[in-house]
Formats: sequence, C-alpha cells, structure tokens
Amino acid sequence: MLTKLKQRVQFWMTAEAKLAHSIGLTPNQISAIGIAFATLSALAYWKWHFHTLLPTLAPLLLLASGFCDALDGALARLYGEATTFGGFLDSLLDRYADAIIFCGIILSRLCDPFWGLAALIGSLLVSYARARAEAAGVKMETVGIAERAERLVILAIASFLTIAWREALSWGIVILAILTNLTVLQRVIYFHEASQRKEE
Repeated sequence: MLTKLKQRVQFWMTAEAKLAHSIGLTPNQISAIGIAFATLSALAYWKWHFHTLLPTLAPLLLLASGFCDALDGALARLYGEATTFGGFLDSLLDRYADAIIFCGIILSRLCDPFWGLAALIGSLLVSYARARAEAAGVKMETVGIAERAERLVILAIASFLTIAWREALSWGIVILAILTNLTVLQRVIYFHEASQRKEE
C-alpha cells in the first residue's frame, strides 16, 4: 500500500539525496545511520518510563530510521549506485531494525508479550514471504496491507497517541500483530495463485 507512496517520496527526495551525496554519504552508509536511529528508538522504547521525553523521542527516532530507509534508495537511484549487495544489506538491516524495536517495546512492558511477539514474528514473516516468493520469480512488492511503511506509520501514530491515551501503543501492537500475519496470509494466497498460473 504505502510502498508506492514510498517510491514517490524517494522521487521527491532529490534535494536531500543531493545533499547527502555532496557530503560524501553513500547509500550503504545511510542504511547504517538508519539502523543506528532504530537502535536508539528501541532503547527509548525500552526506557520509556524513565524520562518524560522518551515517549516522544522513541517514535521520532523511529521515523528518522524510516526516513533513512527512503533516502538510501533515493540516493542509489539518483546516482546509479544501486548494487545487489546494497539491496541485500538494506533489507537485512531493515529486519534488524524491526526486531530490535519490537524487542524494546516488549521489554518495556508497553504491550502484552504475546501480542508483541506475534507482531514481531508477523513482521519478519512478511519480509521473508516476499524474499522467498521473489526468489521463485513471483513479484511480491505492494502485496498485502501491512508492508514495512505501513507498520512504521501505525507504530509511530500509536506511540504519539499515548500522550492522550495511555493504552494506545498496546493496542497499536495488537493491530500490527493482526495485520502483519494477515499480510503473510495474503502473500501465501497470492503466491499460490501466481505459481499455479506459471505451472499451467
């Protein structure tokens, strides 16, 4: 869903990509900065109750990580620096980012551990389903209702809403747990239908 919007955002980020290039940043370096932001976000979620600024800082760092995820792609496309390894590294770091952020939330007891683990597993399997399907020649991008962009937005909104509603993040995790695993199911069905068409 929001993957198409992300592609448009990457197109609009020409100025930011040029600035990053002018100071010598490469797409892989921006990916590394993104995982650093994600790690700091996870720490802020983990220590959520220790300081009044952390509930605001955690989602801001999360969004900064998402910004880097869009910027590295924009930079790679603009300057022809897209590589097979870069794509692999970006995807790998995204999985680490997803995992550590959910771990931070679970460890801080901001959600029920069951739903937190369900959201974590669902998020990882959404990405695995795409990787496995595309390895088999079935394009999976934009298939499903909870790709990474949607997950980041839902998590950030739920986090900000805790300012007014204490249980917002907990319910946001429940929503993510349901939507991510539903997305996995959507991709299984899509792959099954696509593979059958290829075999006919």
